[in-house]
Amino acid sequence: MPFIRTAFHRVLEPLDRRVVSEHKGNHGVGEGDGAWTCQRHLKALLFAQLAGLSSLREIEQALAARPEALYHLGLRVPGKSTLSDANAARPAAVFRDLAGHLMSDVTRRLRQEGKGLIELIDASPIPLRDARFAWPEADSRVRGLKLYVHYDPETKHPTCFDLTSPKVSDTTLARAITITPGATYVFDKGFADYSWWFGLHQAGAIFVTRLKKNARRREVSANTDQLEAPILADNSLKVGHKKPRGGADNPLFGTTLREILVERENKEPLRLVTNDMERSAEDIAQLYKKRWQIELFFKWIKQNLKIKTFLGRSENAVRIQLYVALIAFLLLRLLKDTCAKAHKGTLKDLMARLKVALFNPLDLSARQKPKPRPPRLRPPKPQLELQLA
Repeated sequence: MPFIRTAFHRVLEPLDRRVVSEHKGNHGVGEGDGAWTCQRHLKALLFAQLAGLSSLREIEQALAARPEALYHLGLRVPGKSTLSDANAARPAAVFRDLAGHLMSDVTRRLRQEGKGLIELIDASPIPLRDARFAWPEADSRVRGLKLYVHYDPETKHPTCFDLTSPKVSDTTLARAITITPGATYVFDKGFADYSWWFGLHQAGAIFVTRLKKNARRREVSANTDQLEAPILADNSLKVGHKKPRGGADNPLFGTTLREILVERENKEPLRLVTNDMERSAEDIAQLYKKRWQIELFFKWIKQNLKIKTFLGRSENAVRIQLYVALIAFLLLRLLKDTCAKAHKGTLKDLMARLKVALFNPLDLSARQKPKPRPPRLRPPKPQLELQLA
């Protein structure tokens, strides 16, 4: 019988194997058929994410149900203890860098040339409230980890990320990212850092954000262009004190910015600030409105991937599971825009199909095969047959 690629094969095709050797991810596991390599580990965890499995025993039993489908995947049925030991001991950095490589690959494949780069920036907490997690740190809001993400609203995928303690401030994470000249960065007022804003401005990047209520507004002058709803005002201004609270100088002190006041129903108007002097006020308001997409991304992965219950209690195991969840999302985005481009449903709809057909060929037709007809109702064969007495 000829080999036919399954839906799970299609999902796994873009994976890059180079990172494993860089981190010695297969050190000490051997190379035979029984070796629990990093590649097998990743495929088993991806299978758990796509199939919606919540425990190590479920992974073991689900893979054991179709052993004949594992050969061409390079998989084998893992023991519960094998998975547990691998989650605790295998370097999480292998999976982190695999996610980073895959993000670059998705960006290269899906981003259209000539379109300006827009990146939405935000961070979301990953709560770990269970007392059996002994290692997480806590800030004033949550105990666990923080997932920091740059998100491309045009191609609908994250472009870079970091996973840190919630004690690390959002602006500390933002300052560590390389700035792309000409790009537009959209973020909320949680990233209010005038030094970083000035760095974006000096690097030739655009930023769109919100002003805090207590921000000092100076030299405010209204632009004379005619405004249309929902734009209430379009002003030029400067922000901040020269030396806030007697600390370091504010590098943004002398920089002229633009303030857009946007009306909201039953709420206070949005007070946006940007260094973009070219776009219309309506376009800038629409840019900030796109920021909702990164909120929906965090909501999607928390509702559809396994990042609320964990397969291990150690920090390494939790980090591996979160990195694999990001890899699963990226693989689904690539599948949706390549092999499954004919699928008209949402990414959630595609995942629902995969969940019940991982070991079957990828079928997007939604057509049933005709029922077999009994021999007496089949048309006569054109080939002559001998009837022997």
